[in-house]
Amino acid sequence: MVMKLLVISSAVATAFAARFNEVWTREKENAEGIKLEGGDFTEARVMVEDVPDALDWCNKDGVSYCTMNRNQHLPQYCGACWAHGAVSALGDRIKIARKGKGIDINLSVQHILNCADVGSCHGGSVAGTYQWLHSISRRTGTGIAYESSNPYLACSSESSEGACEHSDWSCTPKNIAATCSTFSENGGSCKGLDHYPNATIARYGTIRGAEKMKEEIASHGPISCGIDAVPMLNYTGSNYDESGAYTGGIISFPGSQTDHVVSVVGYGRDEKANKDYWIVRNSWGEFWGTMGFVKVERGHNAMQLEGQCTFADLGSFTGDANSNYPCFEGGENC
Repeated sequence: MVMKLLVISSAVATAFAARFNEVWTREKENAEGIKLEGGDFTEARVMVEDVPDALDWCNKDGVSYCTMNRNQHLPQYCGACWAHGAVSALGDRIKIARKGKGIDINLSVQHILNCADVGSCHGGSVAGTYQWLHSISRRTGTGIAYESSNPYLACSSESSEGACEHSDWSCTPKNIAATCSTFSENGGSCKGLDHYPNATIARYGTIRGAEKMKEEIASHGPISCGIDAVPMLNYTGSNYDESGAYTGGIISFPGSQTDHVVSVVGYGRDEKANKDYWIVRNSWGEFWGTMGFVKVERGHNAMQLEGQCTFADLGSFTGDANSNYPCFEGGENC
């Protein structure tokens, strides 16, 4: 057993040395003016009185309120987990507000990379995404674009990976929300849109600790949290460890740093493993883990998951024909 632990520790140490940290430190956030909360908190937020013992927003009373799984590393490698975690949690909250009805609204991570200035493909701020979104929501009345008008391309201005260095990733109208009319050989062109479906937030904040996280998730929906990614790099979702002991696929490794961001969509308990756990959605695609998800032990800050989490309260969103400004195919009237 001692030898096995030494082997595991050695593997983790090797992965730790090779892993790029995708999360700004608090010192870096302070230097960049990132605030841990924003908006009007003078009135108490409504919280559920009876927090359920178990909850999964991806399967609540037979309904999934979770939006799409994402892969931050395609079409080339990009360390934008900080934006993915925030966008996924907020997208889920929109779906909860819509009571799970209608086509999913997926928000644009690329809009954040192009315009937020709170991170890049080389890392960013856990709270920074919501600070930026709250700022533009309040200043312009327009928020983050939808994926359909600004798809994820895994690029930011400083990245030289793949196709990134061959395009402009500055915050121009075409890099916020855009469409193209037809082939260029037929006289077509691509243009930025002045009117486009978007979502705003009313306020955002930061929480830590298992009980606060549990209450927030039960009351308002998924949250975005920092995590130590090293213990889950080679996670397969197996219910048994190398010794054959049942684990329920729950990672209990304590972790040593925060180098990645995920969204937490629920929590539960595995009686056989005798462990409480968080249900965590990653941004490495469905091929990883359990269709893109992992269980992390709850209540002991496993993988540093309970140390820094953020939430955003929804403001407004474009959700139906009455709230949408209908553009022509080529966007000429937008």
